[in-house]
Amino acid sequence: MTRKTTSVWTLGLLCIASAAFAASVEAKPAQAGPWTKYENLQPVTGADGRSHTATCSGFPGTDPAFSFWAKKGASRNLVVYFEGGGACWDSLTCTFPIAPGIPPQVPQFYVPAIPPTANPAAYSGIFDQANPANPVKDWSFVYIPYCTGDIHVGSSTQTYFNVGNPVFPLPQTFDIQHRGYDNFMVVLDWIKKNFDAPKNLLVTGSSAGGYGATAHFPWLADSYPNAHLYVLADASQGVTTTAFDNGTPGRNSWNPQLPPWIFGPPPTIEPSPELLRKAAQAYPRAKVSQFTTTQDAVQWQFYGVMKQFYGPGGSCANPAVDWNQQMLGTLESYGNEVNNFRYYLAGGNYHTILRSPLFFTEASPGIVFNEWLGAMLQNRGGTGGSGGGAWKDVACPDCLDPLPCQ
Repeated sequence: MTRKTTSVWTLGLLCIASAAFAASVEAKPAQAGPWTKYENLQPVTGADGRSHTATCSGFPGTDPAFSFWAKKGASRNLVVYFEGGGACWDSLTCTFPIAPGIPPQVPQFYVPAIPPTANPAAYSGIFDQANPANPVKDWSFVYIPYCTGDIHVGSSTQTYFNVGNPVFPLPQTFDIQHRGYDNFMVVLDWIKKNFDAPKNLLVTGSSAGGYGATAHFPWLADSYPNAHLYVLADASQGVTTTAFDNGTPGRNSWNPQLPPWIFGPPPTIEPSPELLRKAAQAYPRAKVSQFTTTQDAVQWQFYGVMKQFYGPGGSCANPAVDWNQQMLGTLESYGNEVNNFRYYLAGGNYHTILRSPLFFTEASPGIVFNEWLGAMLQNRGGTGGSGGGAWKDVACPDCLDPLPCQ
């Protein structure tokens, strides 16, 4: 397969847009129902024993109200899905949210609020419950929106400086509520009160939501220890720079909250690729996976911002190539060290698959993605998660060959 390297990132043209009920006590499946939106959420004492209040970012002029969706399925199985939508961590990135009507030359980094027209019923992929080829068509769903710029792991309020957004009339300084972790704790409290004992549990998410699934699936695993656990991180490969992972501004702007029984009390700041590795190793009976394309344009552009402003990154100056090389290195290390991990590596540069019609058609590695996910959800296989001969690492021809530095 011939592949062309994407052109080098330039800030002036950057436009990043990332653009988830159990049986009753009689073990009868719940009746399938429509999507329901849950709003006006009250503060809760979370699974961590602390108080949590749900909120969106509070970016000036946006609605800070947080809500989520849920849908009953006909089976005893549950999907918990974390939505994607970019990220922000400093005055530059947090000054430029993703919003409709912004000229293409203006950079966009994160979704600051839940759009009033948002509805998971409108999506394809795993949300197309009328498609018989959907392996989770009869599962229950909880859909966790993303509006905090912190890949669902933050618990902080940060003040940023307006660096000159030409679209929004911002004050000189403004606060952003990085409260993705708090939002999850509120939703988790609701899940535990409304789902008794799911037989199968798929924790997943796309883009920033894939990191949310990675960070938070241990909380769900411990809430439902008897469930068969599956984890899929869609287009969230953990390729970052060391300075971004360790600095403020950087990931520390969010005050990331990680499961302390895995990452230490209090949670330590791990290199991004270590998050999935350590969490998967802590739950060896879970089946854990990642999806990505070889030149995912959104992932490498975010990495390009980190590399330019927080360097140095890898050895190649071209961020698209550097991202590709590091992504492949991480997949190889997971394959060598994490027995219950598999990957699906597709050709191209598109971003995310779980909400897309490509869920039913992507087959560049030789197996259609929805069938690969279906194999993951079958045949448990015990420790190591190897159940089902069709659930293997798959990659399109030549996709495991790193791009040459240009």
